[in-house]
Amino acid sequence: MKEKYHKEQTFERKDFSRGKMEDADFEACHFISCNFSESDLSLIDFIDCRFTDCNLSLAKLNGTLFQDCQFQNCKMLGLLFENCNKFGLSVGFGNCTLDNSSFYQVKMRNTKFIDCHLHHVDFSEADLDSSSFNNSDLKDALFEGSNLEKADFRGADHFIINPEKNRLKQSKFLRSDLSGLLMNYQLKIE
Repeated sequence: MKEKYHKEQTFERKDFSRGKMEDADFEACHFISCNFSESDLSLIDFIDCRFTDCNLSLAKLNGTLFQDCQFQNCKMLGLLFENCNKFGLSVGFGNCTLDNSSFYQVKMRNTKFIDCHLHHVDFSEADLDSSSFNNSDLKDALFEGSNLEKADFRGADHFIINPEKNRLKQSKFLRSDLSGLLMNYQLKIE
C-alpha cells in the first residue's frame, strides 16, 4: 500500500499533465475531464476506476495497474499498454481514441473496444479472446500472431486480418466486412 490512498472520490478537471503523478492508489474513483497527457503514471494502481472525457495521451504506464477500469470518451494517443502491470489488467473502452497505441503481447480477454478509433494500433501477439470491436475503426491496426478467437468484429471498419497469421476460431464478422479477411489474397470482391 502506498502512502496515499483514495477511495470513492471524484476528481474533476484536474491537471496531472507533464510530470509524475503523486504516488498513490486509487480505488473506485471517477476522473472527469482530467488531463493526464505526458504524465508519469508509473507504479500507480487504479482499481475499479472510471475515466470520462479525459486525456491520457503519451502518459507513461510503467508498472501501472488498471484493474476493472473503464474509459469513456477519452483521448489516449500513443499509450504502451504492454508496459502496464500485467497482473489483473482489465479495461474497457467506449468511444475512445487510442491511435498509435500498443497492446503488444498483452493478455486482454473479454475487452470491449466499442465505437473506438484505433488507427495504427499494434495488437501483435495479444490475447484478445472474446473481445469486442463493435463499430470501431481499425485502419492500419496490426494483428499478427494474435488470439482473436470468439472476438466480435461486427460493424468494425477498415480492419485487415490475415487468417493464416492469427487465431480466429468462432470470431464474428458481418458478411459485408469479409474483405478485411481476404485482403492478402488479392481477390476482387463485389
